[in-house]
Amino acid sequence: MTGAPGATRNSEAAGEPHLPIDAVRPPRPGRWIAAAVALFAMVWLLYTIIVNENLHWDVIVEYLTDGRILGGLWVTIQLTVLSMVIGLALGILAAVMQLSGSPVLRGASALYTWFFRGTPLLVQLIFWFNIGLVFPSFGIGVPFDGPKLVEWQANELITPFTAALLGLAINEGAYMAEIVRAGIRSVDPGQREAAEALGMTHRQVLRRVVLPQAMRVIIPPTGNQFISMLKTTSMVSVIAGAELLTVSQRIYLGNFEVIAMLIVASIWYIVLTTIASVGQHFIERRFERGHDALRTKVRRNLRPFGKGSV
Repeated sequence: MTGAPGATRNSEAAGEPHLPIDAVRPPRPGRWIAAAVALFAMVWLLYTIIVNENLHWDVIVEYLTDGRILGGLWVTIQLTVLSMVIGLALGILAAVMQLSGSPVLRGASALYTWFFRGTPLLVQLIFWFNIGLVFPSFGIGVPFDGPKLVEWQANELITPFTAALLGLAINEGAYMAEIVRAGIRSVDPGQREAAEALGMTHRQVLRRVVLPQAMRVIIPPTGNQFISMLKTTSMVSVIAGAELLTVSQRIYLGNFEVIAMLIVASIWYIVLTTIASVGQHFIERRFERGHDALRTKVRRNLRPFGKGSV
């Protein structure tokens, strides 16, 4: 049992020394044993990889900066960035449609997310690559079999890169729609109502009040999607998209260094994902602001409308 606070103060006033609490952590041998086993396993695995002559480290070093590998790396970066930009735009559009008051827009957005999230990405990539079997040509003109002003052949228009971009971007848009919708719904509805009461339009409310606060919820999963997209581009190899894995496969079909070329591709994927993870960390710190700072920004955005301007 502990004594009363008054008794403690009286003992201190009487000059009695204050004895600090000398807490001792209980021994945890299980933690030390687990750490020793994990360290031993990592050292043993690293040693096995380094001294294994079948991995052909000289070949790995030789092809790590090969021009063909770097070209495939550049295609991977292009696919990732373009797919995420287009996917984010589609996701924002679909999220706004889901929150619309029109049942037609909500239904169209729900159908889009349902279909592209419900079918495998690999199937979608193969479908876009073979879209010419369904639509031999694309054109601009009068609908319902009317005359066409401009027409393109599908086999010439849908290259492996274009098919890969279509598959990755449209699929990503379906997932980004849910992320953006969750971020928008995380904002207090009272702030939207206050902004509308001041005369702001729906677009102004979304741009100046809702999105600045929703970014704190949207940014982390978007960064994860970007990192995942870097690795997902490897699926483009099924349609010979000329990205990193496709180039690595073409090389090992000629020199038969299968494992070495796969290690080369893996090293570059790790480098890209590491750089993206560091960038994600700094972006999250940039948007990780307190609620007071966000409210201050929102009030600053609302200030012109509080003076009678619409």
